[in-house]
Amino acid sequence: MALNGVLILIAVATAADGILAGASLDQSIKQLPARHKMGMVAFSAYSTAADLGSGIVWYATLGIGAAFLTIVAAVVVFLQAAPAAQAWPIYVAAVLSVAHSLATTQAAPTNFRQRHAAGDEKQLAAIFAKFARWQTVRATLQVLTFAAALVALIAYAAR
Repeated sequence: MALNGVLILIAVATAADGILAGASLDQSIKQLPARHKMGMVAFSAYSTAADLGSGIVWYATLGIGAAFLTIVAAVVVFLQAAPAAQAWPIYVAAVLSVAHSLATTQAAPTNFRQRHAAGDEKQLAAIFAKFARWQTVRATLQVLTFAAALVALIAYAAR
């Protein structure tokens, strides 16, 4: 198997999608459920310091970067007129990247609303419940993006 630029691009996109999916699963499986044990005010203090602190740059860079790399890989594969068997998985990954980006346009602003509800347990509970729903959608789409990118990597490497 000869390495080429497109294969490397798909591999880098797949790695970025995997990191993004892992970070999102960490938030969905470990972090968000902790709010029920910690209480909404304490969880909001943590979330504000972490997710709305240094996490803004981390999640934005990772989310935008992974989606960008995946979409660029799909465009390059399309321009190469790759056979459908090798091309469709990266096309699916690109569509899923757009979908998880759209879900982020709902999840992120919801999470930012906690700043205006500081100390209000009931309002924070509603905000985190809505965020958790969008986070579930987003995490699911990100895991599916990673899976599709992985299939694309395998399919493209086998050509």
